[in-house]
Amino acid sequence: MVALGWQVYDITASAWALGLVGLAQFLPALLFTLPAGHLVDRHDRRWMLVGSLLLQAVVASVLATGSAGGWVDARWILATSVLLGIARAVQMPALQALTPSLVPAVLLPRAVAASSSVMQGAIVIGPALGGAIYAWASVAGSGHLGASPGAVGVYGVSLLMLLLSMVAVALLRYRARFERTAAASWDSVTAGLRFIWQRPVLLGAISLDLFAVLLGGATALLPIFARDILHAGPDALGLLRAAPAAGAVIVGVVLAQRGIHRHAGVWLLGAVAVFGAATIGFGLARTIPLAFAFLAISGAADMFSVVIRQSLVQLETPEDMRGRVGAVNSVFIGASNQLGEFESGATAAWLGPVGSVLLGGIGTMGVVLAWWRLFPAL
Repeated sequence: MVALGWQVYDITASAWALGLVGLAQFLPALLFTLPAGHLVDRHDRRWMLVGSLLLQAVVASVLATGSAGGWVDARWILATSVLLGIARAVQMPALQALTPSLVPAVLLPRAVAASSSVMQGAIVIGPALGGAIYAWASVAGSGHLGASPGAVGVYGVSLLMLLLSMVAVALLRYRARFERTAAASWDSVTAGLRFIWQRPVLLGAISLDLFAVLLGGATALLPIFARDILHAGPDALGLLRAAPAAGAVIVGVVLAQRGIHRHAGVWLLGAVAVFGAATIGFGLARTIPLAFAFLAISGAADMFSVVIRQSLVQLETPEDMRGRVGAVNSVFIGASNQLGEFESGATAAWLGPVGSVLLGGIGTMGVVLAWWRLFPAL
């Protein structure tokens, strides 16, 4: 994702193009996630996950080859982003449904915190390493006219990591404790949506995250901030991409040891308010350390939200529904992330990157106040 963002902005110098990358990933996810949730409840979740990783590996290999040959342009990046959206439509519900099969229910909140911390730790290392590889390979590499050796280096390492992930998932052993659902039908595919709609606490928690990240996410604009506002290169972009995960790791480690036992809804709303305030701080920052600090605070606040929301969803959902409920949750998460990137790019083209981020942070805090009134059960 670091390479995709830097490469498309390097080619187009357009905030609108950065937003389109997010939209290209969101639309297929919106179309395929609910059917994918039904498939996850009917088939071995490991192999569903392996299939999604295989499609991402194909994308990485195509982008690496095209970047080496100099024929990858913004259209290719958008086309492969559609494939990434399809892969993630399967990956998210498969991952969410698989986790509760590996631990007892009493340990699930801590397991969610622990697994989220490990994932966020990888997200800290990944973007920082990606930015460093991009910068190093750009200096050391060579190739066809128009080639992007920095992107080739990042996509090549990504391909290796995806192949290793496929092997690790294929070797995983677990015992499914449910009977497969009936054949596909409209009622079966949309059962997860009805399940969440009928439970105000789940609906409030999931929709809060949707609108908060939709408005407050600034990830898509980080290439613009790194190059044009903070006057730095792809290595700085990697650090900024890693900053939210750095804050999330710290909170995740704490929550894995000490769970939230009371007032979970208050913690959730408060964390989202802090996320909005940190987004405003990032928009006003003019040095890399200050920008990193505000992004880290936003990631720490988001981790509170992730652990509470995921624990609620998993503990309130029967085993044979977890794929479909996880799929609905994935639609909300995908909407907040990918559609949020499109929203950021569109408003940045209109208001400028700083105006877009400030408006998003203010909007997030407004959502918290609205949800406090709309979802008293939460």
